[in-house]
Amino acid sequence: VKHMVDDLLQVLQERLSNTLLPVLQPAIGVGSAFEGWCPYEKDYIVYHLLVPMKPPRGYVFSLELETTQTPAKDCRIRVDLECTCTAQKMLCTVHNTKKQLNWRKQERLSLLDILCTDSYLDVEKVARWFQGLVKEAWVALPQAREYETKVTSFSQRSCLLQLTRHCGKTLNLQLMLGVQQGDTDIFYSSQTGEDTYTPSTVWKESYAVAERKFFSHIARQLPRGKFHLQCLYLCSHILDGTDITPYVLKTVFMHLLNGTPMPGRRKWDGITRVAHILSFLNRCLERKQINHFFFGNSIMPKEIILPPHFQTSQPLNLLQHLVHNPAAHARAMRQLEQL
Repeated sequence: VKHMVDDLLQVLQERLSNTLLPVLQPAIGVGSAFEGWCPYEKDYIVYHLLVPMKPPRGYVFSLELETTQTPAKDCRIRVDLECTCTAQKMLCTVHNTKKQLNWRKQERLSLLDILCTDSYLDVEKVARWFQGLVKEAWVALPQAREYETKVTSFSQRSCLLQLTRHCGKTLNLQLMLGVQQGDTDIFYSSQTGEDTYTPSTVWKESYAVAERKFFSHIARQLPRGKFHLQCLYLCSHILDGTDITPYVLKTVFMHLLNGTPMPGRRKWDGITRVAHILSFLNRCLERKQINHFFFGNSIMPKEIILPPHFQTSQPLNLLQHLVHNPAAHARAMRQLEQL
């Protein structure tokens, strides 16, 4: 899957070179399918890939965090012209009136004109633009002869690529676009949020790349094999049909892995380990608290690069909704006890 998307992006990068449109970077596989524990049946797996974007020449992306949230999880991405006088040793577009007029003529097919709303990068416009690019570029790939292809939007914020072989097997790829926060592993992406309505100029904070790096870090600490992921996979199936989401389960598992010495494979007895995970989950439900893995966590692996304010932030409780909803809390506890 990753190689196929890399080939697709290579075609897109060539077509977008020397334009005033976003520069697409290599895709990053994220989510449970790439982490190695996908809780869904093979026929229903959606492979999620994040495609980072950088501004084209002469532009800069400025991240404006939502100040009403603590910690801020939403962001608007302002697009501005960039001063390049020093680098080019001549007046740039910002400071040369004649150049600016010529630039504005070209801009009719540029970033500000077709992908922004009031100078802010518009998620839905970017998704539609990217979807059109994928449709046009796919036919240029050798793989196009092997699959029947359907390119659709996913909640108007990302691109869903459905590839069906002649034998009937289908691959579902969700391509999300994002902008990196500095040089960290945190991105603002076009992923769909939990809110029923998200303004089109709002980009959601994504921890998916950092989570993928964490699982890679753990894999290097453990003996050969993926026994720990098999335990997570088994737990996800045990909890299927309950109110406990796969993300809450994954967060519980990450806390356990991060705070527990790495055992040898023989010590990873399946039943014991699964019981340990469910027991810890039960304690979290009783307290109505499991903290987000990346906020206020003082024992983060050094390979994972987070913005400085993450470590100093107050912990973010993923079960806060249960504090204000006794009926939902009682139902979740009852479901776990029945297992």
